Amino acid sequence: MVEYGNGVSQGTSLAGGGGGGGSGNMDVGVELGRWVDSAAHTISTMPPAQLIFIAFVVIAGLFVLKRVLL
Repeated sequence: MVEYGNGVSQGTSLAGGGGGGGSGNMDVGVELGRWVDSAAHTISTMPPAQLIFIAFVVIAGLFVLKRVLL
């Protein structure tokens, strides 16, 4: 976000420089937990019609995959 004065610090951290706040270690377990939590929140906030549609698409996809593999 160059317009807020963070362009240099973010640019150097992305390029491998030592500056900026994004140069810490990434904990895979924490990130996986956040991903699962985010997915659960997204599914819990969907309307029922959309959940039924997604379930139908997943089941149809499994049938297609079964037919392709056999």
